[in-house]
Amino acid sequence: MNQLDALKQFTTVVADTGDFKQLAAYAPQDATTNPSLILKAVQKPEYAPLLAQAIARHGSADKVALMNRLLVRFGCEILSLIPGRVSTEVDARLSFDTAATLARARELIALYRAEGVDSGRVLIKVAATWEGIRAAEQLEREGIHTNLTLLFSFAQAVACGQAGVQLISPFVGRIYDWYKKQAGAQWDEAANAGANDPGVRSVRRIFEHYKRHGIRTEVMGASFRNVGQIVALAGCDLLTISPELLAQLAASEAPLARALDADAARALDLPAVAYDEAGFRFALNEDAMATEKLAEGIRAFVADAIKLEALMV
Repeated sequence: MNQLDALKQFTTVVADTGDFKQLAAYAPQDATTNPSLILKAVQKPEYAPLLAQAIARHGSADKVALMNRLLVRFGCEILSLIPGRVSTEVDARLSFDTAATLARARELIALYRAEGVDSGRVLIKVAATWEGIRAAEQLEREGIHTNLTLLFSFAQAVACGQAGVQLISPFVGRIYDWYKKQAGAQWDEAANAGANDPGVRSVRRIFEHYKRHGIRTEVMGASFRNVGQIVALAGCDLLTISPELLAQLAASEAPLARALDADAARALDLPAVAYDEAGFRFALNEDAMATEKLAEGIRAFVADAIKLEALMV
């Protein structure tokens, strides 16, 4: 059995790509997208027609409406190839505007429904800011399920669990990147690999907290840099993995065992944690890594959204 098939015994495998033509090779349950992945895809010759068709059909629409149409078109193509859900992201420029995030999410869901897609197969991705979490809380009440992204801290995860969001995507690789950069020449790769990887440790803490306290929010590790990080999180609810790393898993027959165990987590002695707005903002501020990576991630997604818009003119 290869490592990808072994992983699927413990964890729901999700493809992290806008390149939906690669999906069949790995048979993921779900798929995730973001502006950076869609931008990368539409610049490939095989996907250029999707952009051209969106412009031809809806070129008179404003940039927001045209972007929404393009995102939903990619989402529909992906859903035709997978049995589960696709995640479609709200514009990162709305990350600090609850009302605007709500409006954009409802617009995206309306477009999916107009295409005959059951809204239960769509997760609306929202940045895990305080404002984004509040928007997601309201969307969940409306039956619109959410995926809280750009999540780097335990405080963000706790607040998402309190809000009853469907799923969170803690960014393993970007956490790893920050600690490695901070350490500089002192970084010891071997000592910080596998279960000791700082990104892996962050997800494990969140997973154990959720399972211990009966929080229904799904945990989906994201943003991986190497197969070792994935193997160290086998047993997590879901893992969203790039096609490149899916290929490495499929090509390897090295042993892969469950690393995270929900039953074991339920027996742990872990205190309950909750945050109001002031407590959340202070806890996030105290976490330099999460503060910096959240801001950096929003800026990067905004930059790619602007580049994507520029291709639509």
